[in-house]
Amino acid sequence: MFLKHLSLVNYKNFDSQNLDFEPTINCLVGANGIGKTNILDAIYHLSFGKSYFNPVATQNIRHGEEFFMIDGTFEKADREEKIVCSFKKGAKKVIKRNGKAYEKFSEHIGFLPLVIISPADRDLITEGSDTRRKFMDGVISQSDKEYLNILIKYNKVLAQRNSLLKYFAANTTFDQDTLDVYDEQLHTYGTVIFKKRVGFLEEFIPIFIEQYQNISKKEEGILLHYQSRLKEMDLLELLRGSVDKDRALQYTSAGIHKDDLEFSIAGHPIKKYGSQGQQKSFLIALKLAQFHFIKEQAKTTPILLLDDIFDKLDEQRVAQIVALVDDASFGQIFISDTHADRTENVVKSVHQNYKIFTL
Repeated sequence: MFLKHLSLVNYKNFDSQNLDFEPTINCLVGANGIGKTNILDAIYHLSFGKSYFNPVATQNIRHGEEFFMIDGTFEKADREEKIVCSFKKGAKKVIKRNGKAYEKFSEHIGFLPLVIISPADRDLITEGSDTRRKFMDGVISQSDKEYLNILIKYNKVLAQRNSLLKYFAANTTFDQDTLDVYDEQLHTYGTVIFKKRVGFLEEFIPIFIEQYQNISKKEEGILLHYQSRLKEMDLLELLRGSVDKDRALQYTSAGIHKDDLEFSIAGHPIKKYGSQGQQKSFLIALKLAQFHFIKEQAKTTPILLLDDIFDKLDEQRVAQIVALVDDASFGQIFISDTHADRTENVVKSVHQNYKIFTL
């Protein structure tokens, strides 16, 4: 699978832009702020129906305009697929495949598998558990429709339960029977999600460790650990045991929406004890593991976006990463960088056709 043509109208800093791509390596070079990352984000948008960097749709419209449109022509399984993502202020975002609009965006997730590696990924280490859960859910959802649908249902029931807790507090009332209805649903959906996350990590962690060793050339005791209270007791018990706390807080304090992925190196949190180089290698290994996992599950080679790959990495390390993706297991790759010569020196060393776009 690869992206043949991309057309942008009023997207971020572009009024109009048309680009034709190589099915192998495509390099976007130019000064900071020129729009390299915005092109990568537009490609991400076509895959996920949203921006990787700014989920607020109105903020992706070019300043002074009323709408944006992203139009991509892909080749997948020997047939052409035309995907259009558009948004107009005051209206709902629309995603069309070959002229037909999706009723639910979730139906599109996984159709165009894609992995992005970006300096923004550092949030996975520095931010709260929500960021790491989204990463885990995003990887599973690209190849498991059932997981995505159950996750959507869980979050909907969770929002309803939280609204009920606020209602109880505002009206100084309480009804355990009504709360039980939501607890039963959260238990049903949450248990499936928990089991699928456990199964996913059993497959994912060995791939991740292998990728880290490929990049760092070291065995440094790196580990992913899934933290969930469902390992101790079932969700129904957790919910019933936290009723008093939930009533006081006016939101649901226990459940799979509180789970976390712990990142460690040599038995210590990588956030505190990992060097900048170790953290960067950890994140790239995490994303390359995501690539290989999705490829295996979806039976389709994902598109790989390498945004500002030279950020905090020396040229030798970048060459090492590009060499890793220089084999038949990788498909179409996009690389953004500020220095054309530096990028060309690296991609020249691989055995693939490449195209350089100077913005």
